[in-house]
Amino acid sequence: MRLNKYISSCGVCSRREADKLIADGRITVNGSAPSPGQDVSDSDSVFLDGREIKAKSEHNYLVYYKPVGVVCTTRDAHAKKTVIDDLGFSERVTYAGRLDRDSEGLLIMTDDGDLIQAMMKGSNKHEKEYEVTVDKDINGDFLKHMSLGVYLRELDRTTRPCKVTRTGKRSFDIILTQGLNRQIRRMCHELGFEVVSLKRTRVMCVELKNHKIKAGEYERLTAEEIATLYRDTKLGEKNGNRRDKKGI
Repeated sequence: MRLNKYISSCGVCSRREADKLIADGRITVNGSAPSPGQDVSDSDSVFLDGREIKAKSEHNYLVYYKPVGVVCTTRDAHAKKTVIDDLGFSERVTYAGRLDRDSEGLLIMTDDGDLIQAMMKGSNKHEKEYEVTVDKDINGDFLKHMSLGVYLRELDRTTRPCKVTRTGKRSFDIILTQGLNRQIRRMCHELGFEVVSLKRTRVMCVELKNHKIKAGEYERLTAEEIATLYRDTKLGEKNGNRRDKKGI
């Protein structure tokens, strides 16, 4: 197995983030720095920052309500509080898709690297839904431009067409199938608006309203949610491979 895939299977991070860990010199294999594209087997010892990591046969699947001000990172000396600090979970998990510091809402936290990889693959066009409030009254032109796609000068990218529904004078719901950096904020800014509040309410089949948690709390995904995520990511069916439920 490729080293980045192995690290991901241990629930540390996505494969892309694993590549960065390797490049930053934070990973060793059998006490030495790994070579580019290195493969590993069960007989190899893989360490992250001096602590051994191992692939798991059982996984944790959590839905977590990220509060505003909490940073989506596993390690940042400048962050006042990271998602890992705020979550306070006893085992190593990471997030499938970021939320920026000033946004709140649903994060799926897991140590299932294959699921994280499948959920974050942009070509799969998995849906994520948000509630957004902006600083000025919106009109039909704004909704039309948002839904057809907005050219983002900073990224030199045009966003994919998406579904936008007005919910108030200055608020709307938006369903995205991609995850560019600070995408909604950048889209609004290009059209002359600034985001006042942004909340993620759904990731694929998982909806925040179906989990009775407040900001800063988490609970386990249901067996049905896990099975649906596996089906929708084309990873196959998940056969009850979960921990027993723990309290929030």
